[in-house]
Amino acid sequence: MIKVTVPATTANVGPGFDCLGIALSLYNEIEVEEIEKGLLIEVEGRDQEKIEKNKNNLIYQSMLRVFDKIGKYPKGIKIKQYNNIPLARGLGSSAACIVGGIVAANKLMGNLLSQEEVLELAVEIEGHPDNVAPALLGGVVVSCQDEGKTSYVRFPVHEALRFIVAIPEVQLSTKASRGVLPEGVPFKDAVRNVGKSSLLVAALMSGELEKIPHALQDCLHQPYRTKLIDSLEAIFSKAKELDLNQLFLSGAGPSIIYLSWQQGGEKEKIFCNLVNTMPEQWNFKILEGDNKGTS
Repeated sequence: MIKVTVPATTANVGPGFDCLGIALSLYNEIEVEEIEKGLLIEVEGRDQEKIEKNKNNLIYQSMLRVFDKIGKYPKGIKIKQYNNIPLARGLGSSAACIVGGIVAANKLMGNLLSQEEVLELAVEIEGHPDNVAPALLGGVVVSCQDEGKTSYVRFPVHEALRFIVAIPEVQLSTKASRGVLPEGVPFKDAVRNVGKSSLLVAALMSGELEKIPHALQDCLHQPYRTKLIDSLEAIFSKAKELDLNQLFLSGAGPSIIYLSWQQGGEKEKIFCNLVNTMPEQWNFKILEGDNKGTS
């Protein structure tokens, strides 16, 4: 039996649209074994009733891509999925399934694909590297695609960082979130995001965490995506008044993360209290960065 553990991820991290992602200490687990024939899928945990248990299952579909690539196929497959990452909440649930399926299939077939080949296949399935790269590699990953090739730099998440994650009981698909983005943005907004994202990566890499509050503001996607849910727009608007500058939309949303490095800080409490004034039910998780990736 093959066992694989895959971390959740947060992509974009404010201004790093489609190029920055961080692995988090929340995990899906997958068990895979070859059986005599057919396909058997069992799912336990968060959102289990929403996960397909047939040939359309994303883990299985990702495994098939590995079998097709290497030209070897098992007689049959049994998949057991332990789900902790909520679906459609901006925490990389699809990336975890894709990476987990590819790694599990590769292990089952004798590790014929290199890590770079695993990553390229995951990016091909997902469409962009910002979630799948940190899910596979762990840590903070800055990545980009050029002519079908993914280039990246990975470095560890600072041990002091805490991710206060507010997860609403409302789903928001990445497709819907991408649909509200404009075809173009003002030049000044693009320039501002380049500066913010560059400063953010430098602060995360150097450990100069006090620079982070000056780097998390975004002009490219958050102003548009927060309009999809009234509570998101209200939270970000009120956060400015409360001087909560360490706040960002996780991936395409609707989860929100307050990034902190002061355990039990007063602003963490203010953030949680603000979110709890909204009409939806919200769940909170305090997570750390994951520096191992998929194992």
